[in-house]
Amino acid sequence: MTEIQRLLNDTIEQLNVVEKRDNRPRFSISFIRKHPGLFIGMWIGWLATLIVMMQSDTLAGSVWLLNVLFILLNGFFFFDVNPRYHYSDIDVLDLRVCYNGEWYNTRNVPPQLIEEILQSPQVEEQMKSVLHTMLTRKGELSFYDIFSLSRA
Repeated sequence: MTEIQRLLNDTIEQLNVVEKRDNRPRFSISFIRKHPGLFIGMWIGWLATLIVMMQSDTLAGSVWLLNVLFILLNGFFFFDVNPRYHYSDIDVLDLRVCYNGEWYNTRNVPPQLIEEILQSPQVEEQMKSVLHTMLTRKGELSFYDIFSLSRA
């Protein structure tokens, strides 16, 4: 592993710790805050279905099933998962992109990482000059930019 790869990997691990990215589901009411209309619509739909089921002789016995399904299916909306970032996910297009997204293209690296690369004696001067060029062209660098620098 090169010095740039090591520094990039350390930064990713640090982000995982700071942002509590551990792939664990956490209870959150952010769904209600972000989509109040949909939340109210779910309850209206449940209430309408409950009324129809209670009016029906055939479906009245399975009201418990409606309640269980409603609680289970809508319970997923109340949990948020912060997926862990991994160095190995960078530049990989598979099903993980559906879960994590292309975070490495949309997220900029912290300025400390760029400084660490520029100050590191293990990084070649040629890589440092390429990094300076990238900085002047783009201004801010994404994780993929640093990844591509380490692969050059």
